[in-house]
Amino acid sequence: MTKKQPDSSDPAGMDPAQARRTALYLTLNQVPEGKVVSYGQLAELAGLGRAARWVGRTLSQLPDGTSLPWHRVIGAGGKVSLPVGTSSGDEQRARLRAEGIIVQNNRVDIRRHGWRPIEHSG
Repeated sequence: MTKKQPDSSDPAGMDPAQARRTALYLTLNQVPEGKVVSYGQLAELAGLGRAARWVGRTLSQLPDGTSLPWHRVIGAGGKVSLPVGTSSGDEQRARLRAEGIIVQNNRVDIRRHGWRPIEHSG
């Protein structure tokens, strides 16, 4: 029996699914307070291509009490995806407002609050 060698394309030796999640979490953790990203933008920044729906599913499975700023991820065009009147949706809107982000008509002004890493680095 031969031992399976770690995937040489992944230096940490993680399985591909775990590597994708790790890339997502590391990127999400960089979104600064008072800024938002769309699911698609987060996927691109994490090197995951066009995986907006996968990002949404993965974030929906985060454990309660996570320190990741999941509330800073919104739908394309600034729409807050989580429904009004749900505990997670209400929590997201409250967290965004606590960071000074204006949520109006279930939308966030991307031009004003969108994270553009090039502009915010350094």
